[in-house]
Amino acid sequence: MFFVKLLKLNRVALLSKKVLNLSVQTRKFTDVPFEDIPEVSSTLIKRVLNSKKISFDEGFTCFIIACPFCTKRAKSNIHKLYINKATGMFMCSLCKFTGQWNFLDHYFNSKKEKTKKGPETCNVLDHQEKLLESLKQVRESSDLLINSDKFEKILNKFKLPIISSESIKNLDVRIDKPLQNLFFPLENVESETVGYRKISHQNGEDVIIPHIMYGGLIVGKALKNRETAILVPNIPDFLILLNSKVTLNVVCLPNGVNSLSQYVLPTLERFQKLILWFGNDLKSWDSARHFAKKLGERRCFFVRPNEKQLLPHVVEGQDFKSILNSAQPIWHKSITNFSNLRKDVFSDLQNIDKVEGVKWKRFPTLNKILRGHRRGELTVITGPTGCGKTTFISEYSLDLAMQGVNTLWGSFEIRNVRLARTMLQQYAGFPLDQDLSRFDSLADKFELLPIYFMTFHGQQTIKVVMDAVEHATYVHDIAHVIIDNVQFMMGITEDSRHMDRFWVQDVIIAAFRTFATRKNCHVTLVIHPRKERDEENLTTSSIFGGAKASQEADNVFIIQDKRLTSTRGKKYLQICKNRYSGDLGVMPLDFDKAGLSYASKKKKEVKSTDNTEITTN
Repeated sequence: MFFVKLLKLNRVALLSKKVLNLSVQTRKFTDVPFEDIPEVSSTLIKRVLNSKKISFDEGFTCFIIACPFCTKRAKSNIHKLYINKATGMFMCSLCKFTGQWNFLDHYFNSKKEKTKKGPETCNVLDHQEKLLESLKQVRESSDLLINSDKFEKILNKFKLPIISSESIKNLDVRIDKPLQNLFFPLENVESETVGYRKISHQNGEDVIIPHIMYGGLIVGKALKNRETAILVPNIPDFLILLNSKVTLNVVCLPNGVNSLSQYVLPTLERFQKLILWFGNDLKSWDSARHFAKKLGERRCFFVRPNEKQLLPHVVEGQDFKSILNSAQPIWHKSITNFSNLRKDVFSDLQNIDKVEGVKWKRFPTLNKILRGHRRGELTVITGPTGCGKTTFISEYSLDLAMQGVNTLWGSFEIRNVRLARTMLQQYAGFPLDQDLSRFDSLADKFELLPIYFMTFHGQQTIKVVMDAVEHATYVHDIAHVIIDNVQFMMGITEDSRHMDRFWVQDVIIAAFRTFATRKNCHVTLVIHPRKERDEENLTTSSIFGGAKASQEADNVFIIQDKRLTSTRGKKYLQICKNRYSGDLGVMPLDFDKAGLSYASKKKKEVKSTDNTEITTN
């Protein structure tokens, strides 16, 4: 992996020096340099395969070749190796061997003879043994759900819709002996069971056994139309559609609308048409368009979100057949007139609150001015040195991540451990070193947030950073990228000394502007200002570099700090540009040192002696 996920952060490093002598368990992690990310493209993969005279088929998301690692080639003709077009990640449908492109490229280029008992063979056997052992454990500890005399009670217990047992007779759905865990089978592209999705009643746990890398999905097969599949975000929708006897395949995505793992893409290669039926909230709408780019837009259709076409589990009595028949294609060659935009405009007007974006919970003033946080926009924030730009953006992004916005942090100025400690304290709301007994429970919850960190620190080139950002956006479905700060990407090498720094910054701004629009991802850039007089307010002209940063940005934030120049000076966030609604304004920044927070203080309601309510700050 090329990102340090929070679950891999070293817990001890988050604690202050005075508690380092305590006996605390550590979480091991490995910092993998971003320079190790192979430069992969579909053109490169094609060129390598052709140069090695390896025949291949080109699918929607993968190149398909005969697996060179399979040990059962003589006994089977399904030894297919799927190579992801965007990342080069490969996996075999038969031997289950998986890896990255640099390994496969090295394997093709190696001239040494591979023995039958080489390291690749050992890895293949390990993958197969782990899978078989996991399947065995589940099957030995559970029974088929349809054989249970408490079928309906179990569905009620797990808050699942009541369906007929006949509708899942072809699915290996299992329930454990104590009736505490449900297991839904996951199948790969060859319709082979490669794991189970475990739903726990006791703690609400939803996990994949043994691992997502085997590419398994919950699939309800159609008897007639086998080339079309409906993609739904959750199990209740999957069961209802299965029970309604629609004549199409039904597929339940492993992580809802949050992300679509590259490991499951080969399993969807067999379908010529995909109908994406997600919710009518903004995140579902954005995910539908983002997933379609990953799956191949030309084969993707989606059920347009509106009040008459809700998800199956919300309104069960809908006419599913007519809704699915009315699914619209996502891809179109060009937009020539208003008629092509008419339905999109109507949908936006019908769901205006959702189109405005994700609302902040800690910063209601931002909701009033900006209306929300939207994909595809570019935000620039500036402010004097030491004013708290990183601390504010940390909490600003944390608020969104807590609402499910997949976030990628590129912190070139401070190290990831320090940034993670700040975010964890903002999440907790109090100094962690004062109550270490709560650290584990808070850290466990914090790990579940969709936050990723780039492992860069110090000066980096725009090419290296953009390669990493593009990779993360594809693999982790990133919706918000933060770069702190742009000046660290301008370089201090001998070559850069002879370059115009304003021109270099304009190139960086243009690259992120293009990326935000093309990938429908929100980008937040921190840029230091020019040196101005302390008594003067910063303006959009104070942003370092040329005018391109403020021109290209959809939103411009300036932190004004007057505490050092005036006895009654205040610190506040000034919204100087808002392309969406045009509203401008300021938000006071009152710092809570205990929680490292700028969040607006909630108003408390107290009752006076005559029982009238009084609002106080």
